[in-house]
Amino acid sequence: MQLERRLIGVRAAVRGLRSDGGTVALVPTMGALHAGHIALVARAREVADYVVASIFVNPTQFGEGEDFDAYPRTEAEDAEKLEAAGCDLLWTPRPEEVYPTGFSTTIRLTGVTEGLCGASRPGHFDGVATVVAKLFNQIRPDYALFGEKDYQQLALIRRMARDLDFEVEVIGVPTVREADGLALSSRNAYLTEDERARAVALPDALGETAAAIVAGDDAGDAIIAAKAKLFEAGFATVDYIELRDAETLEPVETPERPARLLAAARIGKTRLIDNIAVEMG
Repeated sequence: MQLERRLIGVRAAVRGLRSDGGTVALVPTMGALHAGHIALVARAREVADYVVASIFVNPTQFGEGEDFDAYPRTEAEDAEKLEAAGCDLLWTPRPEEVYPTGFSTTIRLTGVTEGLCGASRPGHFDGVATVVAKLFNQIRPDYALFGEKDYQQLALIRRMARDLDFEVEVIGVPTVREADGLALSSRNAYLTEDERARAVALPDALGETAAAIVAGDDAGDAIIAAKAKLFEAGFATVDYIELRDAETLEPVETPERPARLLAAARIGKTRLIDNIAVEMG
């Protein structure tokens, strides 16, 4: 696996991969890799001839008081995992390669960024959209793979790719979970043993709520019950549990099209997010 830290180098490396006419898939990450990231690489290998992964802890998507400095950085271990998974090229840019002196451009989307995590993390999705747009321009991938766990982010990237005419197919990969159902996340490492045991209440509550909605129960009542279960399990706050249209992320009361039940809640010092599909009939 080739590793590049300079933009001129990674562009040359991608040209080399394409020299035989092959296709390229991009797997963007912030490192601290787990089985969910490796599932993205595995799917990328299925759809493209070559896989490029990026590791960049993007400062512009962290708000004031968030965990940018504490975010786990495990580049050597991550590189080993990516190479074992069959990644062909690793792009680990220095900050100045992504945001050179005088950088002053921001991409901002409306609609899909409103509410949910967009409400509690102002500016977060501007940072996500901007860095992903830069990655698309740097690598020029045919495919880009993102996990469904960050569902609002996935919707944003799909919308941005359509709106800005990026020649890339954005592919969502199903959430990878622990045996008890907890969604894999780099931030799970922050959980204490007790918090980890209690955290499973989040996917459990989402599953029960989705089942209740499909069975015909009032979505509002089911969501109220889900929040109560999270507080009972020891969650300190519940940012949101909401039913949204799976494509537009517009709020819905009774799903007539594919919908998504999305949640964010904090246990201890860790903010967890998760979501589940809700499809009637």
